Amino acid sequence: MKILIIEDDQEAAAYLAKGLRETGHVADIAHDGLDGYALAEAGGHDVLIVDRMLPKLDGLSLIRSLREQEITTPVLILSALGQVDDRVKGLRAGGDDYLPKPYAFSELLARIEVLARRGSGKAEAEPTRFAVGDLVLDRLSRSVTRAGQAIELQPREFRLLEYLMRHAGQVVTRTMLLENVWDYHFDPQTNVIDVHVSRLRGKIDRGFDHAMIQTIRGAGYMLREPARDG
Repeated sequence: MKILIIEDDQEAAAYLAKGLRETGHVADIAHDGLDGYALAEAGGHDVLIVDRMLPKLDGLSLIRSLREQEITTPVLILSALGQVDDRVKGLRAGGDDYLPKPYAFSELLARIEVLARRGSGKAEAEPTRFAVGDLVLDRLSRSVTRAGQAIELQPREFRLLEYLMRHAGQVVTRTMLLENVWDYHFDPQTNVIDVHVSRLRGKIDRGFDHAMIQTIRGAGYMLREPARDG
């Protein structure tokens, strides 16, 4: 997705853009309402992330102006103003969703993905079963098999594998794992991820010729189907 971040806090905008780029998206930044409005009006973005408290043109006025111009790009409002009345004002101004600060990046990412699907008319049901090659995970029965062989996982290992399978073929960063599997919104500076990935790899790949869980040096991890010979 191509996402426009309209946020006057340069450090916060840079952090958000970095996280979005790490997950494979394109992120543009505007640091005031007028620049943000000009970029949004030009079009080409799948989702707009708009802070309410902006210099030159506040976030709600920006959104109203876009809607008056019949620009329907989905908007996620970010704001330190998180009371019910504040959220209602944001939605009535033309916002599609409202996320109070401070927020978890994983929740923000999920919300913009929903907005993008809604905007494209491609809303999808939440899958209950994931299959990558001969590896199968069933969320309803909480079971995992590879080549038909049952694999016993601890709850955290199951959650880790589910996240890797949801993003099969993609690089999954340390930040993504900390936020989505451990619910940490900071780096505890421990090797907890390495330990759990190592244990999971031992259970998933032991006894098979091809490893599915791979370390991508300097980036993170990737789960992918083994290449077929020939």
